[in-house]
Amino acid sequence: MVSHSENSRYPSYLALEKAEFSRRIEQLRSMLENCHLCPRDCGVNRRGGERGYCRAGDKLEISSYGAHFGEEDVLVGQGGSGTIFLTWCNLRCCFCQNWEISLLGQGQVVSPEEAAGIMLNLQQRGCHNINLVTPTHFTPQLIEAIYLAAEEGLSLPVVWNCGGYESVPVLKLLKGIVDIYMPDMKYSRGETARLLSSAEDYVERCKESLREMHRQVGDLLVVNGLARRGLLIRHLVLPGHVEESLEILEFIAQEISPHSYVNVMAQYRPCGRVPASLSRPVSLSEYEQVISRAASLGLVRGLR
Repeated sequence: MVSHSENSRYPSYLALEKAEFSRRIEQLRSMLENCHLCPRDCGVNRRGGERGYCRAGDKLEISSYGAHFGEEDVLVGQGGSGTIFLTWCNLRCCFCQNWEISLLGQGQVVSPEEAAGIMLNLQQRGCHNINLVTPTHFTPQLIEAIYLAAEEGLSLPVVWNCGGYESVPVLKLLKGIVDIYMPDMKYSRGETARLLSSAEDYVERCKESLREMHRQVGDLLVVNGLARRGLLIRHLVLPGHVEESLEILEFIAQEISPHSYVNVMAQYRPCGRVPASLSRPVSLSEYEQVISRAASLGLVRGLR
């Protein structure tokens, strides 16, 4: 478990030396030339005009931003979570509720300078954090934007709100920049991940990513009702997949931390081109089975 006393300055990027910050931005930028920002490793030259499996190119694309009051209580507080929804995604979840953004590319090109301005605007509006939604495929541009915003006075923790399909080498470059990791853990079985998200290796990559995130920031630290630093895990219960939900909870409790903050979500609804097995909502009985198991494992911090 990471001791939060090791880094008492929040957000941690304020303590990162400028030269090191710049070095990491350049290293991340170089990854776009033979793109391996995520486990897809599709190898396209995004700096040369090609688009990756995620359909993203070299330019940052943002769908929308604003104060969001529908996130976890520890992110929302009184002023809301400063969410920035990024266009495209490195997953292909057939049930995605934001499919217009993730699959159709609804959004517009924004420069790192403009993105920095958005972050500062959210801070001025009283938001408690900068919540980057589906950021993985735009990691270099977003880290540059954080650097520029910090130069102009940004002092909010950054939330890395991702699908859990991350590259550990890239995550290591985020150490000391991201204070709050908020990944999904969607599946416990590769076949399900292949069928529903076109990512057969999702389970392995997600597990190693959660281990690295927890190694960096530890369990979620909440001060005066607000998250300051740490790992917050989301899991959406899917109809007919209770066994996988239980396996995910057991992995978290046994291999990440029994003090993990886990938000077990029940808001699945049929959306997009889902298979027949997902054509209904989650039943109350299914959800209660998962909640009961979370409680029995001691994973009660995120239960409402």
